[in-house]
Amino acid sequence: MRSYRDLFRTAEFTPFFLSSAAHTAAQAIGGLALATLVYRVTGSPLLSAVSMFGPQLAQVLGATVLLSGADRLPPRRALTGIGLAFAAGTAVTALPGLPVGAVFAVVLVLGLVASLGGGVRWGLLNEILAKDGYLLGRSVFNMLSGLMQITGFAVGGTLLTVVSPRSCLLLAAALYAMSALGARLGLTDRPPRAGGRPSARATRRTNALLWSSRPRRLTYLGLWIPNGLVVGCESLYVSYAPGAAGVLFACGALGMFVGDVTVGRLLRPGVRARLATPLLVLLAVPYLFFALRPGVVWAGVAACVASVGFGASLIQQERLMALTPDELAGHALGLHSAGMLTTQGMSAALAGAMAQLTSPALAMTVTAAASLAVTLTLAGLGRASRRPVRLSPAGR
Repeated sequence: MRSYRDLFRTAEFTPFFLSSAAHTAAQAIGGLALATLVYRVTGSPLLSAVSMFGPQLAQVLGATVLLSGADRLPPRRALTGIGLAFAAGTAVTALPGLPVGAVFAVVLVLGLVASLGGGVRWGLLNEILAKDGYLLGRSVFNMLSGLMQITGFAVGGTLLTVVSPRSCLLLAAALYAMSALGARLGLTDRPPRAGGRPSARATRRTNALLWSSRPRRLTYLGLWIPNGLVVGCESLYVSYAPGAAGVLFACGALGMFVGDVTVGRLLRPGVRARLATPLLVLLAVPYLFFALRPGVVWAGVAACVASVGFGASLIQQERLMALTPDELAGHALGLHSAGMLTTQGMSAALAGAMAQLTSPALAMTVTAAASLAVTLTLAGLGRASRRPVRLSPAGR
């Protein structure tokens, strides 16, 4: 599969794409609205960051209990159910007078539901497309994510100046419902990719199998930690620039779009394979600039440039698929998604706590420095694992 035209000529790809677009737009609008609502009520950078990225914190529990369902549930029914669950949960958070504690309870439940969604979605993409089309298809979905985040954050930021956060949450709930409807009407009712019933035991067994390979372990850690720490920086946009957080999120989404186009479409495979570490370095370094407390314009430039580095995940996912048997593709991609989102949620909580004690600018700088250190450490471990080992005469 060589072009975007080939992708959209593939059966089921277009309705799958449009359903995912509605889901991503709902996440952007709903997340910004909920973070703004919590910040206005509490004035807390920590609670604001956790409200926006809190569903990710529940991913670690879902990854150990529910993830076997990624290959053992019919994909169309699973995606429809996930969309409806998010529509209902987001509508609940819009209820007037709902206590903050109840909001976070809903956020936790939605995180558990979402832990299943990544494996189902990306396993289905791997099934819809030919094996050589996965990277191009995933790059299109990443570009979609960038465009929908740009649109969602821009629309959400604009709407928040004229209507209440609760109205924006209801709009997000409607978009989630549209996503569920698109999945139900546009996808074929495929059977599960693997036999057996989903269970916590099956989930743990497959997780252990995937984790048993050192190359896969390093790939997973590279997908999870540097990315997650930088999202911790992003989680502080609302407290760093309360009146312009939507602008910063949109700038970051634009950079992510550029990175995905470059990696997914413009780079040759031989060049692409060598760029994972440089892109992860780029992902962190611009956030060190926040130590100078830049204004919104320069902060937006830094966010845009840094987010080009998110393109590294495409390279790492391609490597992960090369290291994984086809029958475990959905579970492997679900583990990637759940682990990444869990790390993002944990990083948002840690960065928010640090900002609570110091300042958003300092917390963003320290978190970015940690991401850079992890990237360089993993790069060193990867080189060491590929270095040939010389055997002594006695060991031959």
